[in-house]
Amino acid sequence: MRQPLPVDAAARVIPGHWTPEQALAAWECLSAVQEALWTLYGPLMQQAWLETLEPVGPADLQDSEPQWDADAPF
Repeated sequence: MRQPLPVDAAARVIPGHWTPEQALAAWECLSAVQEALWTLYGPLMQQAWLETLEPVGPADLQDSEPQWDADAPF
């Protein structure tokens, strides 16, 4: 889970004059957008995220292979 923004960083992004009701409405709106995005693009977003974690081709594998030390005892 993502760590919450420090209060000073959040204040730069979120207006401090909102009422609790306005903050809740914004949160509900963002939740609805998140759900709609997942419904439409969920598998594609998963694939895009997976591609950022795994090597894609042989050139990537060359850079990620471990370098073995022949003198290591085990």
